[in-house]
Amino acid sequence: MAVLSVDVLFDAAIRIQLAERSISITFVQDEVRIKFPTTRRLAEFLEVPHYYVLPYFAMMEQEELVTRAERVGILTTAKGSRKMIALMIDKYSKEMNEIIGTVAGNDTIIAVIREGVSHDQVLKAMSKYLPELKDRLRR
Repeated sequence: MAVLSVDVLFDAAIRIQLAERSISITFVQDEVRIKFPTTRRLAEFLEVPHYYVLPYFAMMEQEELVTRAERVGILTTAKGSRKMIALMIDKYSKEMNEIIGTVAGNDTIIAVIREGVSHDQVLKAMSKYLPELKDRLRR
């Protein structure tokens, strides 16, 4: 059985989204919010009982990483979105080998690009999994 933590849940959420090739992004008042898998989906993916996941979601809400949205499900907050995008880029570099690393700030993510990789190649790589960000990415 998996040892759970907030980081493990974020990682599992990314792996679920990459496997399903489905990431839903919403823009709310200059914030990016990413739809998070349900607690039941995460428990199933991690092969743990559903009630094991619930306390970690409470922690994530308390740390303002996620929020529950009526009729939508669970969404990341601005802080949670930064964490999720930075983790996606840093840990899943095989999926996005154009990017060397990232630094996530309060409202910004800075990506360090590999030598010889163009801005268009980076946009294409990021847009592969986050198509809604394409028009919001800047040099």
